[in-house]
Amino acid sequence: MPPLNFYIVDVFAEEKYAGNQLAVFTDAGTLSTEQMQRLARETNFSETTFILSPTPREGGYDVRIFTPGKELPFAGHPTLGTAYILQQALIQQPIETVTLNLKVGPIPVTILYQNQQPDVLWMRQNPPVFGEVLTAEAVAPVLHLSIDDIDPRFPIQEVSTGVPFLIVPLKRLAALQRIQVNVDQMLALVEPLEAKMLFVFCPEVRNAANHFSARMFAHAIGIPEDPATGSASGCFAGYLVEHGYLGSSSIDVRVEQGYEINRPSLLLLKAEKVEETIEIRVGGKVVMVARGEFV
Repeated sequence: MPPLNFYIVDVFAEEKYAGNQLAVFTDAGTLSTEQMQRLARETNFSETTFILSPTPREGGYDVRIFTPGKELPFAGHPTLGTAYILQQALIQQPIETVTLNLKVGPIPVTILYQNQQPDVLWMRQNPPVFGEVLTAEAVAPVLHLSIDDIDPRFPIQEVSTGVPFLIVPLKRLAALQRIQVNVDQMLALVEPLEAKMLFVFCPEVRNAANHFSARMFAHAIGIPEDPATGSASGCFAGYLVEHGYLGSSSIDVRVEQGYEINRPSLLLLKAEKVEETIEIRVGGKVVMVARGEFV
């Protein structure tokens, strides 16, 4: 391979060395799928992205997303982080919207600026699709929780805006912090499901400015715990609206994630029911950490 330029950013981070790490390769058009997968294994972040061309095609930039183990059709923090690098490294001037052409289709990212620099980035996700509902009896042992820790008012349900997650509602922050995943039981639980990842949340928070705390577990794809999960948060936003969790057909909330693995993260969620669909936006900040070259 020829030398490859790359950047590292922290996404959904209020400062450096927080949020979710992302490596972005900006000149990946000549790479094969296997080469991209090998590079993703080398960086070993939860995701690595590859910009295939410095110029847009049909209004968007072609981008591929890889975990250390597989390619993904969509993921949240890679979408925001890659849009940030497109604006900073390739476009190099303020632009209101950057569109990424992903496997799930075009995903637009809106960039809000402060002092001519990106401040908060927002992505619009596909409308949610709601799937299978599971019982507390099936899920609680997987997390080493009791049935009483799970909130019976709302379902344990598969939701997808491009990548499916199993959304699990808890009552208390103490239970969320107490989770210890039984990996064998988790793999058995998700084996027949579309969703291979669990997004667990509660309405108690550490910071009074926020509204929910969350954790995300994805042992089935090689990610024991993710510090900030934009795709899951889009599913969560749809879930909150669909089930009237806040008693409204629209939400505007702040979600904490990543504290248990020392990567504090903040995700901003907006969603609204419009006729028969739910419109979802997920936002957050991106911080530049490093740039370099793979030789």
